[in-house]
Amino acid sequence: MIKVYPLILIISLFFFACKKGSTPAPIDPVVPPTSFSFSDLKVNGTFTGFTYYGLNNIPVVKLTFSSPINLSSINGNITLTDAAGTITAFTSTLENNDNTVVITPSVGLQPITKYTLTASTNLLSKAATKLQSNVTVNLITAVDDADKFPRISDEELLTLVQKQTFKYFWDFGHPNSGLARERNTAGNTVTSGGSGFGIMALVTGVNRNFISRAEGLARMQKIVAFLKTAERFHGAYPHWLDGNTGKVIPFSTKDNGGDLVETSFLMAGLITARQYFNGADANETTLRADINAIYNGVEWSWYRRDNSNTLYWHWSPNYNWDMNLPIKGWNECLITYVMASASTTYNVPKTVYDNGWAQNGAMRNGNTYYGVQLPLGPPSGGPLFFSHYSFLGINPKGLTDAYANYETQTKAHAQINYNYCKANPIGYYGYSENCWGLTASDISGGYTASSPTNDVGVIAPTAALSSFPYTPNESMAALKYFYYKLGNKTWGDYGFYDAFSLKDQWFASSTLAIDQGPIIVMIENYRTNLIWNLFMSAPEVKAGMRNLGFSSPNL
Repeated sequence: MIKVYPLILIISLFFFACKKGSTPAPIDPVVPPTSFSFSDLKVNGTFTGFTYYGLNNIPVVKLTFSSPINLSSINGNITLTDAAGTITAFTSTLENNDNTVVITPSVGLQPITKYTLTASTNLLSKAATKLQSNVTVNLITAVDDADKFPRISDEELLTLVQKQTFKYFWDFGHPNSGLARERNTAGNTVTSGGSGFGIMALVTGVNRNFISRAEGLARMQKIVAFLKTAERFHGAYPHWLDGNTGKVIPFSTKDNGGDLVETSFLMAGLITARQYFNGADANETTLRADINAIYNGVEWSWYRRDNSNTLYWHWSPNYNWDMNLPIKGWNECLITYVMASASTTYNVPKTVYDNGWAQNGAMRNGNTYYGVQLPLGPPSGGPLFFSHYSFLGINPKGLTDAYANYETQTKAHAQINYNYCKANPIGYYGYSENCWGLTASDISGGYTASSPTNDVGVIAPTAALSSFPYTPNESMAALKYFYYKLGNKTWGDYGFYDAFSLKDQWFASSTLAIDQGPIIVMIENYRTNLIWNLFMSAPEVKAGMRNLGFSSPNL
């Protein structure tokens, strides 16, 4: 016990000595924040993300931050610009204890235009701290609801559209060949199929007194004279021709020969013109004989490819059948089988139609989309040109065969397209009961076949306007919207431009023969049945369609 006490004493003395001489642990200093953050956004009192469509021309934008804002730092650090980067002036005030910046454009914004509001990281708080990260808000203004042109009667509007669109084929027709140029920037490239549509448009123009019969006849003589010497491949014309030389312009590397589908569109136009120019004088008599010679020269049966039970789309002198594209339904090519069956020189039998085109019934659909049952074709019907190109000449009214009622088919297709756009399942800005129509057209930076299953937000006026015979009320509503409400952006020298997207604020400046032609022709078929009556009056068409098993009051 005596030995232990000194040890305890020594330890205790050491402990207290150490404690007495130690200093407190340092406390970390409070570091002021170096940045502040964005916390809330309201555009016209609501928050729906960072992109806003359909705004009025003076929207109120409120940006709220985690710290009070230095009002003098807003200039240059919050900007409002249009798509071209042009600065748009605005006024700014502070509220909510200076944490909220209220932005109001100084003047009204332009309609259907995208503006970008940006707050940069150089924006300062009152404590001189910087914004943590940029804030970007997209503001897209609404369509200006004011009429862009004076109101006229519906009949006057239909005539105006036909007459203006007719200029594409008349004023802009190729000066040497008389054929339709592929598009308004095509130069010497003329299109065989689009020219078939243009010939039907020409007949419409004569019948409506846009030009005289003598003028129309002279243009047809020019066209036929050119076609008699133009390059052909087993009687079929290529998709594109040089309007000066008549030589093929390849549509693609291997597509440098005969295109049977485009040829069938051209032949349907020529047969229509032949039926219209029925005078006994020498000029009209010679024109009819020349058209017969051209039509009879198409070797439809040769395009069966070694006598198979289907027609093939392409043949090339360099690549033979390498394109390897059988013409199978349901799509725009019914007219190809009709013209092939109608030929008195190289016709094809019904077995080719049944096995090749109809695939023995595999082209049937039968499903219901948006409340409408679709007899034939892909889901939701595909692009609307499927119900336009062949039916510029073929009258679907009362037309039936073993596979469908074609009046039901075409009306269902157009109605589904309309119902889809009205329902707008993807939520694209601008789609409505007045703004509808999906088909093949130009899109921003390219071209696509738009449909309910390939919807990129682009509306093509030709889709709704060429559907007038099927959806007259819906088509008229679309026409009035395209012309009166959007006409300052959609209407040009040759009628409506090809397409537009209110979602992307994009408006085409292009016009295409294959889209302009159906507008004129199908509006005329809606109004008078003119082109339907002419084409269906051709004796070989009647015989050919009956041979394929069609039944119609017009046959």
